[in-house]
Amino acid sequence: MIKIEQLKFGYSKKKILFNHLNAEMSVGKVYGLLGHNGAGKTTMLKLIAGLLFPKSGKCSVMDFIPKERNPYFLQEIFYVPEEFDFPSISIDKFIKAYSVFYPQYSKEIMDEILVEFELQTDEKLNALSFGQKKKFLLAFALSTNCKLLLLDEPTNGLDIPSKSKFRKIIARYINDDRSFVISTHQVRDLDNILDSVIIIEKGEVVFDKTIDEIQSKLIFRKVQHLDDNLEVLYSDKELGGYNIVTKNTDAEETKIDLEMLYNAINANKEHVNNAFN
Repeated sequence: MIKIEQLKFGYSKKKILFNHLNAEMSVGKVYGLLGHNGAGKTTMLKLIAGLLFPKSGKCSVMDFIPKERNPYFLQEIFYVPEEFDFPSISIDKFIKAYSVFYPQYSKEIMDEILVEFELQTDEKLNALSFGQKKKFLLAFALSTNCKLLLLDEPTNGLDIPSKSKFRKIIARYINDDRSFVISTHQVRDLDNILDSVIIIEKGEVVFDKTIDEIQSKLIFRKVQHLDDNLEVLYSDKELGGYNIVTKNTDAEETKIDLEMLYNAINANKEHVNNAFN
């Protein structure tokens, strides 16, 4: 689906963001792309979408080269940016104008999600709140039935009930023929919908594991006291004890805490990655 090899990119000759970026993503999966602001998450999505061009190296998506902007490539990819503007038209007119570019567009899916998000087709897009605009754009993205959806901070601007609906809707429309790459710093919003976690920092991939791998190698739990006999990969003190990440030596299965995982990688990526060797 997506293969990035030795990719180099910078917004200027003096500011190189990616030097030797490597990543691979397969079809039918939901990837969480995590990292600090400025780490390169949005840039990576734009390179995959063909909105930015690498200086060197290779980026291929569905056997296409994104920068070539092949029409068959464009009809199978949808990018939802963090910031966007809409024209002064109704939802219905927007759908009629833009759905024709996506051969697999489904009015049934569109109508179903609009009802869930409580949006009316006669509403003017530029008159909606930012959260309502975001809900409409997510609804349209899913209704295109594109093989690849790139979502940049999709839950920004959504209230708590809408975030819950977002997770349920994404889970409903996952299938073996399409992939999602979701960039976010609100890691708790991605609970239970990810297949893999990719963390990028300082222009490189520092962690790339499936959810199954993480569950088999790491334990996430809360303890009252730190035990010197326990190899703690990361700990975070809070009221009533410590949240800790340890190696999984007894084939336990605990709920993954994405925020703890992210903090553990930032604190000592080598130590955590060694747990997978």
